[in-house]
Amino acid sequence: MLDRLRGLVGRAYRRHLRREIDDVPDHVAVIQDGNRRYARERGDDAPEGHRAGADTTERVLDWCADLGVSELTLYAFSTENFARPDEELEPLFDLLEHKLREFADADRVHEQGVRVRAIGDVPRLPPRVRDAVDYAERRTADNDRFTLNVALAYGGRTELLDAARAIARDVEAGEMDPEDVDIDAVESRLYDRPIRDVDLIVRTGGDERTSNFLPWHANGNEAAVYFCAPYWPEFSEADFLRAIRTYESREESWQRARAERAAALVRALAEVEFAEARAAAARLRERVPRLDGSDLSDDALGITERDGVGPGDGDSGGRIDGDAADSTGAD
Repeated sequence: MLDRLRGLVGRAYRRHLRREIDDVPDHVAVIQDGNRRYARERGDDAPEGHRAGADTTERVLDWCADLGVSELTLYAFSTENFARPDEELEPLFDLLEHKLREFADADRVHEQGVRVRAIGDVPRLPPRVRDAVDYAERRTADNDRFTLNVALAYGGRTELLDAARAIARDVEAGEMDPEDVDIDAVESRLYDRPIRDVDLIVRTGGDERTSNFLPWHANGNEAAVYFCAPYWPEFSEADFLRAIRTYESREESWQRARAERAAALVRALAEVEFAEARAAAARLRERVPRLDGSDLSDDALGITERDGVGPGDGDSGGRIDGDAADSTGAD
């Protein structure tokens, strides 16, 4: 009876969260933290935690499809993970190989139009994992409704360093002028870059840091960030919906901030124009001889305080209530 009641409450809460969401991010990136801790707390080895986390990954794909998210990037294996002991790495590589092949052959993947791509220093991975990556990318290459990026052997600093070195080599070889180094030049040298900049980063497991993940596409885009306590295998649909709500709140905050900055700029420009007009009138009075009956006052010249827009002026469309604080962190 208690479990049934909890289920009813949970479904009602998820419906409530869905009703609150109007704006959905195009690209969500997830740091899947807590697999090993989840396993340890249950007396299992790390591979069991990774397997449980893989099940969560499949559920998240369904949630993205339901909400209309267009792209998902998963931080599956970082460059730092190579330092883990072999007894943990080998089962993890086995799991990656198995899941990539299984996913590439799943009917629902093709029904949902999911395209799989790996980003990272893939050549560093064992041959069996590289073969699985190639297989998944080939099998899903024609799908175009949803993109799943799997970050494997990925490190954000390494990615940026490699791009900088590639540009330096091109400049040294005379193939590029330093003045031509722009955003497009950098992006074209990143790891098979995601189609879109990241709108929302989600990190599970309780740590509040982004761990060198997609610095160009996330930090450069000032992505919203949602940190939550559940380990990745425990991550629920309600957690995901709360993350989406955080993104939406952040977008609303940005819109308020942009409106406030625009209104402040208009006021500042009007004040500058008013000050310049008064200065010009003063110079005119100094240089033009006074004739009988002439009037070179500010009022006569049409320069009045109402021409300047002070901080309190303007109609209701220029007044924005509320602050522009970032909306980050878990509920």
